[in-house]
Amino acid sequence: MTIKPGAFRFNTDSMKLEIFRGSANYNGSASMAGIGTLAAGQWEEIQATSPEVQTGGTRAVIASGYDGSNQNEISYVNVATTGNSLTFGTLTARRGLGGVASRTRGVFSGGYTSGPLDTMEFITIASTGDAVSFGTLTSTSGYGAHFSNSTRGVRCGGLVPGGGNSNNIDCWTIASTGTAEDFGDLSSARSYNTAGMASQTRGVVAGDYHASDPPTVIDFVTISTQGNSADFGDSTAGRWGPGGASNSVRGIMAGGHDTPTAVNIIDYITIPTLGNAIDFGDMQSAKARPSGAASPIRAIFSGGGSYSDEIDYVQIMSTGDAKDFGNLTVGGRMGAGSCSNGHGGL
Repeated sequence: MTIKPGAFRFNTDSMKLEIFRGSANYNGSASMAGIGTLAAGQWEEIQATSPEVQTGGTRAVIASGYDGSNQNEISYVNVATTGNSLTFGTLTARRGLGGVASRTRGVFSGGYTSGPLDTMEFITIASTGDAVSFGTLTSTSGYGAHFSNSTRGVRCGGLVPGGGNSNNIDCWTIASTGTAEDFGDLSSARSYNTAGMASQTRGVVAGDYHASDPPTVIDFVTISTQGNSADFGDSTAGRWGPGGASNSVRGIMAGGHDTPTAVNIIDYITIPTLGNAIDFGDMQSAKARPSGAASPIRAIFSGGGSYSDEIDYVQIMSTGDAKDFGNLTVGGRMGAGSCSNGHGGL
């Protein structure tokens, strides 16, 4: 009997639902190519999970950063509650890295020590422990924007060797390991922890570093395809180093540095549409380079400023000033990377 790819069955031995995987023109021959690492004609268990099943709610993971020296600590919080962060593990000490995640895996990429890095490491979000090598970026860079959907991670721009800004966009498959590949280019070169936000289909980048008069431009890409970014609109104020977080509808940009001072501005965009950002409220204090993560309901922003240990939170679909969530128990820092297993791009 020939079974066509995409057929379902209920396995009464494992009590699991399975899908039949094979090449698009599979005809029952064992010589036909399979999909990925699966053999032709293989039944695969359908995975069903959620942040609630894995970690009792959305878990945000905050990694590394700078407090006068580069740090290697990873900590975590449950976004639905409030309180201080808890110890998760360690990774390569650095600052200016970024994080992306699926519901099971977080990947931290790039960063800066005495110069930009191409380092990529991953963690399993539901457990705790040290990060493991994932692969490398296509080029060395730190302080770039990061976002993802449930399968693909994307890094945009960053500070490159010699101190210049990059317009390069990298992408990778979160579930696998290996070297990132080229996605396309930003409309302009930018760096310094630009805010990354995403829905399931669209990734958005805001913030840009310039010595004076930072631009307000916001770019977007379609995550599932590869190509150059396009104009989304403008933020309410030009600044570098804002933190970014999102659910599937709204992206939040918090803090940043509008030369010569840090700002406490929070503004937001509606990701499925195009247009300018709108004022949301204010952070607890003015600070640049906070690290953002989100659940479908709440966004948190950790650290930043002059080695702050504050964690702010807002309800994404409302507006108003940020409230106190707790503190980073591993100490105040800026330029950390964050991700969560319940963000808008899942």
